[in-house]
Amino acid sequence: MDNSLAIIYLSIFVSILTLAAVSVFRQIFKTRKIESSFAKLRKKLEKEKGTTQEYYELGSIYSEKKLYSQAIILFQKALKVAQEEGEENIAPIYNGLGYVYFIQEQYDLAIRNYKEALKAKPDYVTGLNNLGHAYEKKKLTTQALQSYEEALKFAPNNPIAKRRAESLRRLVSA
Repeated sequence: MDNSLAIIYLSIFVSILTLAAVSVFRQIFKTRKIESSFAKLRKKLEKEKGTTQEYYELGSIYSEKKLYSQAIILFQKALKVAQEEGEENIAPIYNGLGYVYFIQEQYDLAIRNYKEALKAKPDYVTGLNNLGHAYEKKKLTTQALQSYEEALKFAPNNPIAKRRAESLRRLVSA
């Protein structure tokens, strides 16, 4: 009996260690992939002009690394190249730029960029959610609720918009 209990505990312990090892290795590979992309893009963009996508990707990496001033510069370059090339899918770029401003608590600039994203693509649900969140931070409850409700028109099962809209409705009606 004691021997079987020890085997069960040991099996559980080995399973937990295996899960932890797998998680660590997955994170290592993910980080290496990001760092590899980061190095390649940086090196390429130092030598020559890049595409909209390359500037956007590098800006996103800088944003993940919390290097916001560099991310802003790269998102702005992505917008410039997109305008030169007549790129139509610029909503994610404005959204990324808005996100960087939001993280830095520059809510007015964030709102402006989220609105630009929505001008480019009115049914951009991520932009609507982010706009609602920025309005909430500025204590503009009515505008936030409108943004979330607009998001729900395009994505009725959007969990973020559902949860935030319900919360704001209670706040507005109280």
